[in-house]
Amino acid sequence: MKICLRYLSDPGYQQGIGKELGVSQATVSRTVDRVVNSIVAQSNEWIKFPTTNHELMEAKRIWKSMLNFRQQLV
Repeated sequence: MKICLRYLSDPGYQQGIGKELGVSQATVSRTVDRVVNSIVAQSNEWIKFPTTNHELMEAKRIWKSMLNFRQQLV
Protein backbone atom coordinates (compact mmCIF):
# COMPACT_ATOMS: atom_id res chain seq x y z
CA MET A 1 0.00 0.00 0.00
CA LYS A 2 2.83 2.41 0.87
CA ILE A 3 4.32 1.85 -2.58
CA CYS A 4 1.02 2.67 -4.29
CA LEU A 5 0.39 5.77 -2.17
CA ARG A 6 3.91 7.02 -2.88
CA TYR A 7 3.44 6.49 -6.62
CA LEU A 8 0.01 8.14 -6.70
CA SER A 9 1.25 11.15 -4.73
CA ASP A 10 3.92 11.87 -7.36
CA PRO A 11 3.68 9.57 -10.37
CA GLY A 12 7.26 9.90 -11.49
CA TYR A 13 9.34 7.06 -12.75
CA GLN A 14 8.52 3.72 -11.17
CA GLN A 15 12.20 2.81 -11.13
CA GLY A 16 13.06 5.92 -9.10
CA ILE A 17 10.28 5.24 -6.62
CA GLY A 18 11.45 1.63 -6.38
CA LYS A 19 14.99 2.75 -5.56
CA GLU A 20 13.65 5.22 -2.99
CA LEU A 21 11.64 2.47 -1.28
CA GLY A 22 14.10 -0.37 -1.80
CA VAL A 23 12.07 -2.44 -4.27
CA SER A 24 12.24 -3.16 -8.00
CA GLN A 25 10.36 -1.25 -10.70
CA ALA A 26 8.36 -4.43 -11.37
CA THR A 27 7.25 -4.52 -7.72
CA VAL A 28 6.11 -0.90 -7.94
CA SER A 29 4.16 -1.67 -11.13
CA ARG A 30 2.48 -4.80 -9.72
CA THR A 31 1.64 -3.10 -6.43
CA VAL A 32 0.07 -0.05 -8.08
CA ASP A 33 -1.91 -2.29 -10.45
CA ARG A 34 -3.25 -4.51 -7.65
CA VAL A 35 -4.16 -1.68 -5.29
CA VAL A 36 -5.86 0.45 -7.95
CA ASN A 37 -7.77 -2.55 -9.34
CA SER A 38 -8.93 -3.44 -5.83
CA ILE A 39 -10.17 0.11 -5.25
CA VAL A 40 -11.97 0.16 -8.60
CA ALA A 41 -13.58 -3.24 -7.90
CA GLN A 42 -15.06 -1.89 -4.66
CA SER A 43 -15.85 1.62 -5.89
CA ASN A 44 -19.58 0.96 -6.30
CA GLU A 45 -19.73 0.16 -2.60
CA TRP A 46 -17.68 3.18 -1.50
CA ILE A 47 -18.63 5.91 -3.96
CA LYS A 48 -22.22 7.11 -3.83
CA PHE A 49 -23.51 9.98 -5.93
CA PRO A 50 -26.57 12.01 -4.95
CA THR A 51 -29.69 10.81 -6.74
CA THR A 52 -32.16 13.50 -5.72
CA ASN A 53 -31.99 17.28 -5.67
CA HIS A 54 -32.19 17.23 -1.86
CA GLU A 55 -29.21 14.83 -1.63
CA LEU A 56 -27.25 17.00 -4.07
CA MET A 57 -27.88 20.17 -2.08
CA GLU A 58 -26.93 18.41 1.16
CA ALA A 59 -23.70 17.12 -0.39
CA LYS A 60 -22.83 20.64 -1.56
CA ARG A 61 -23.51 22.02 1.90
CA ILE A 62 -21.27 19.40 3.54
CA TRP A 63 -18.39 19.95 1.09
CA LYS A 64 -18.62 23.72 1.45
CA SER A 65 -18.50 23.49 5.24
CA MET A 66 -15.67 20.92 5.28
CA LEU A 67 -13.46 22.76 2.82
CA ASN A 68 -14.50 26.34 3.60
CA PHE A 69 -15.46 27.06 -0.02
CA ARG A 70 -16.36 30.63 -0.76
CA GLN A 71 -19.62 31.38 -2.52
CA GLN A 72 -18.96 31.94 -6.23
CA LEU A 73 -20.19 35.13 -7.78
CA VAL A 74 -22.24 34.43 -10.88
